[in-house]
Amino acid sequence: MIEIKIANTADVHVLALLGRVTYVESHGHFIENKNDLSKYCDNAFSVAKTTQDLQDSKNIFYILYLDDLPIGYAKLVLNVFHESIASQNNCRLERIYILNEFIPLKIGQQLLNFLEEKATALDLDTMWLSVYVKNYRAIRFYERNEFKNVGELNFLVNGIEYENTVFSKKL
Repeated sequence: MIEIKIANTADVHVLALLGRVTYVESHGHFIENKNDLSKYCDNAFSVAKTTQDLQDSKNIFYILYLDDLPIGYAKLVLNVFHESIASQNNCRLERIYILNEFIPLKIGQQLLNFLEEKATALDLDTMWLSVYVKNYRAIRFYERNEFKNVGELNFLVNGIEYENTVFSKKL
């Protein structure tokens, strides 16, 4: 059974581990220098950084469970400015990840639908995100879900820039 729960500080270790593993699974092959990948993960997905992110009231984390096993997660950030986003009443879908083993189950769609419903319930009118330009599977997923290309953003991994496309959707 699929269940999606809001995360709290008791979930910090699960989130940190899911974050690290899913990031490496989804982006690790794009980053040539594996030391850069490791350093990035050590910082971005540490228990301390994840705790800090959980305590920020602008961030909302959700954990996706399949039969009580945590298999993915998402992070919404409320009212984030980006030059390509006109709405001030928005959320950034900063992370939406599912462990590779479970991607064929097509539950990413359920998670995205859930997040859109939650954002709408919060009276937000726009959801936006960025995706690496070579992550074709993710780009197709967002385009199928009516996200529109509205700009670009560079994502840094240990000082190296990776070109991302900004996608936006009216809710």
